[in-house]
Amino acid sequence: MLVRRHFTRIYNLARRTLNDAAEAEDVAQETFLRLWKHAKSWRPEGAKFETWLARIALNLCFDRLRKRREITGDEMPELADEALTAPELLIAADRAQIVQEAMAALPARQRAAISLCHYQEMSNIDAARVLGVSVEALESLLSRGRRALRAALASEARELGLIRPNAAGAQI
Repeated sequence: MLVRRHFTRIYNLARRTLNDAAEAEDVAQETFLRLWKHAKSWRPEGAKFETWLARIALNLCFDRLRKRREITGDEMPELADEALTAPELLIAADRAQIVQEAMAALPARQRAAISLCHYQEMSNIDAARVLGVSVEALESLLSRGRRALRAALASEARELGLIRPNAAGAQI
């Protein structure tokens, strides 16, 4: 029942952190194995169960990231909206790939902070607990990560001709 309830969120967290579907599945499975082995160590007064489980998954992700030097973004993300037309699907896939590559270029802790807060929809307090940092440190990670994403995505948008200066010099 726990696996059915939490597997998708843990898998998605690992997928975004590692940028590799196969490794994410391995991490999700290992997370539940560790949960089974160490369930007695969870204390409700310490953290919510979901936060504790996400911390296990992130620790496993960080271990894997330490073991490899380079993060690649070779896989295309799955598209959720099948009602889109073929050209819209291509545009959405291109945009998703660009965002995925920009996320992959972030340092692991910034990527994890953004994944927890924006994709996993955790509160800053819960995300800070998962990462083992203060709320202020999490907010700093988020701020730096967002700035880096904004810069990377703005440069991509300029290259694609989506942003161009108007007569007053402002970007449109």
